[in-house]
Amino acid sequence: MKIEDMFEFINPTAIRIKGTRVGIEIVIEQFLKGADPREIQRLYPNLTLEQIYVTITYYLLNKKKIDTYIAEGIKHAEAAYEEQLKNPSPGVKRLMKIKAELEAQGYYSA
Repeated sequence: MKIEDMFEFINPTAIRIKGTRVGIEIVIEQFLKGADPREIQRLYPNLTLEQIYVTITYYLLNKKKIDTYIAEGIKHAEAAYEEQLKNPSPGVKRLMKIKAELEAQGYYSA
């Protein structure tokens, strides 16, 4: 078995730990903050220690590639957020209108 078999490569911005909906960046972020595998498992009990160790190992073996993957994911998320701010959904527009009306009536202040 290859280490890559433990992951689902969904697209260039999404690598999941196989059998979960957890992206590898979640485990890597905790690891980089200094958490050990058991601490990570306490935070994400649906992950096995094997999955956590494999994710950390994969990161250490492919550090440059995974650092780029994480940076690209952050850029993608920021761009999506900016786009949503520019073009809010109808539901968000409705909530913004209600908020503005409440602020005008003095019931709500940001």
